[in-house]
Amino acid sequence: MKFIKRLLILALICIILGVSTIFGFYLYVKPELPDVATLKNVELQTPMQVFSADGKLISQFGEKRRIPLTLDEIPPQMVNAVIATEDSRYYDHPGIDPIGIARAAFVVATSGSAKQGASTITQQLARNFFLTNEKKIMRKIKEIFIAIHIEQLLTKDEILELYLNKIYLGYRSYGVGAAAQVYFGKEVNDLTLSELATIAGLPKAPSTMNPIYSVDRATSRRNVVLGRMLSEGYITQAEFDQARSEPIVARYHSAEIELNAPYFAERARAWMVERYGEDAYTSGMRIYTTVDPKLQRAAQQAAIDNLLGYDQRHGFRGEVATLWQPGQAAWSNEQIDDHLAKQPTYGQLIPAVVVGVEGKTASVVTKAGEQQTLEWDGMKWARKFITDTRQGPAPKNASDILAAGQQIWVQLRGENWVLSQVPDANTALVAVSPQNGAVKAMVGGFNFVHSKFNRATQSVRQVGSAIKPFIYSAALDNGMTLASLVNDAPINRWDQSMGTAWRPKNSPPTYNGPTRLRIGLAQSKNVMAVRVLQNVGLDETIDFLTRFGFKKKDLPRAEPLALGAGSLTPLEVAQGFAVFANGGYYVDPYFIERVEDPYGNLIYQANPDIVCNSECQREQQQAGNVVASTSPVLNDIAISEQQLSTSGSSQEKDQQAVQYAPQVISEQNAFLVREMLESNIWGGGDWRNGTGWNGTGWRGQVLKRRDVGGKTGTTNDSKDTWYSGFGPGIVATSWVGFDDHSRNLGRVSWNNNLDKNQISGAEAGAKTAQPAWVSFMKTALEDVPVQRKQLPDDIVKVRIDRDSGKLSSRNDFTSMFEYFEKGTEPTEVVSDRAEDQIFSGDSSDELF
Repeated sequence: MKFIKRLLILALICIILGVSTIFGFYLYVKPELPDVATLKNVELQTPMQVFSADGKLISQFGEKRRIPLTLDEIPPQMVNAVIATEDSRYYDHPGIDPIGIARAAFVVATSGSAKQGASTITQQLARNFFLTNEKKIMRKIKEIFIAIHIEQLLTKDEILELYLNKIYLGYRSYGVGAAAQVYFGKEVNDLTLSELATIAGLPKAPSTMNPIYSVDRATSRRNVVLGRMLSEGYITQAEFDQARSEPIVARYHSAEIELNAPYFAERARAWMVERYGEDAYTSGMRIYTTVDPKLQRAAQQAAIDNLLGYDQRHGFRGEVATLWQPGQAAWSNEQIDDHLAKQPTYGQLIPAVVVGVEGKTASVVTKAGEQQTLEWDGMKWARKFITDTRQGPAPKNASDILAAGQQIWVQLRGENWVLSQVPDANTALVAVSPQNGAVKAMVGGFNFVHSKFNRATQSVRQVGSAIKPFIYSAALDNGMTLASLVNDAPINRWDQSMGTAWRPKNSPPTYNGPTRLRIGLAQSKNVMAVRVLQNVGLDETIDFLTRFGFKKKDLPRAEPLALGAGSLTPLEVAQGFAVFANGGYYVDPYFIERVEDPYGNLIYQANPDIVCNSECQREQQQAGNVVASTSPVLNDIAISEQQLSTSGSSQEKDQQAVQYAPQVISEQNAFLVREMLESNIWGGGDWRNGTGWNGTGWRGQVLKRRDVGGKTGTTNDSKDTWYSGFGPGIVATSWVGFDDHSRNLGRVSWNNNLDKNQISGAEAGAKTAQPAWVSFMKTALEDVPVQRKQLPDDIVKVRIDRDSGKLSSRNDFTSMFEYFEKGTEPTEVVSDRAEDQIFSGDSSDELF
């Protein structure tokens, strides 16, 4: 009895000492313990994602990949696998597992090493949120106390949900949702039992037991997890055998990008960081842009195909590198594969190595390790590039172009592989909605990996003849009409300040004498544009051009402005053309439609100005509001230069009432300019009687629509080429040029290997930039019905004489119908006398 009594006293003393020690430890570390209440409102770091207008993923930003899931969204077998492996008594302990601790201590005592862990899921959660992984006794003590606090604060299911979303599982993936995507490219609900078990085994050593780092280790760990699930009764023997027999097939899956719009994604990223700071990267916010996937794909295809077409017709610049010379031993497949694995891929362009050349074919090995054949049709374009204006003779055999050992670029076109090359020139294409300024498509260059510089929004280039519609709009506002005659004749004026004569010329240098305004713009007559500007006045013209959003600092105060000496970005040009397309209203381009938090709550909504149509005008009038005047003075519309210089200013507005765009030119003016722009494509006259003529944009006739229009633009020496135009509900601008301003786009000689549809001669807006615009519009308008012409109020249609622009009573090929703003139509009837139709001189009163 004495022994038993002493034993009980000793046990009681040990218990008191143990409890006191634990309490003492608690008091000691209590000041350092975190406030676990923060777990109630924890925000898991998730990447920022950028989407198209209809929810297609464009890009995501952030170091951590995480897909937050509720416990109900996680498959029960995933939960079972984790519990069986990490903490089989999870639902029975208070945050720490005494049995597990005792078992681990026994293992240490008997083996001398810590072969078995004792951390519960709650302890692991505590360590992940509040502690480090350092192996110190004080960290373990803190972990235990924090775990107990967590169990008092949260339910078991809440703890498990946090754990399954927080735990690091390798390759920047956090949580089981992200791991399923990273390793298997699947939603967590689509994983097989084998794949579930593979992920459930990762918490022990995510960096070395994942199936990408080591399939053998991952397989061994998966089998341990399956064994624990079998022991705990979560799976049957048959399920165990089936899952254990399956090989693990895994590879790294990046975020599944559904839409290639990298310049849009970068624009959204920069906007988010500017607005919300660096925390935006881990905020999990979802940015919905204005991009339309169909239009973006069309723009991407059109711009890049057109750029490659330009580059290839100027000749082949040769191999990227020579890996072995003729007579040397060829590289092995392993050497070729290792070399190509280090080479970049630029969109459609894939690096390859020539391994054989015979007759009119060549054999290549691509970066994917596949051997492919380049047929003659895929390389016969490849004349030698000499200069931007000279090409070598057309090749006759593949050996004239390629040799074994050369590293080149190839492209899969349809089902055939073709020879290609990275273009020296570059391009941009941007499309906006004229109704509210939403940017629907944007291509900022050949390839974002190749160059992140966005030429659609950042490249300020001379616009060439693309400026002329705005100058002609000023002329209409100043009293001219589509039938006004302007002398299409050479200008030769002494410039006192320059000490030389200024002689602007047409391109090509042909002159027609007195010519109607419609023809002058459609055929891009340079000397007529100069005379029109002179008639309006330089200062008056510059002031008028600011109505379209152009900044005065980009518009030189000199008459060469009429020929395109002003410098604008492609987006600014499209923004200006939108005014003509929408009936005279200025809309500010914007890129971001809305922003949501990770839970779908709206935290930002764009509120762009929209074009006020006749219906909303009636609503405004009923509400007692005053609609903008149809002939506004610039100062009357509160558009400051600062506002106009910020293309995204409409994004800074919070959700408010609908705001209507200011009207900057009259509806009648916009209509008449559209008429001239439509003639740029369709021309006019009567071809059967010899009066037919084409505009410079005649290649747009392949669209077979009369509701489209546009304008070419070419600068001196063809350094910049443009085409801007509109169709129903869309405005687009295409640009091609070199980033190096000293280099011009050159000219091309005839290639005897190609068909009659090839482009040759000097590069210009119609040849170099318009094909991309046409290709884009084919897709953009394919499901859009052709719109009938709608005449604004106060537009009249009268018959005029083709030569003089005067009224005509004839009903033959010498006359035509023309549109006028009411009150500006001609009153004088053309005379039958020939001398009355002859104009000469260069006076400001007559033909300017």
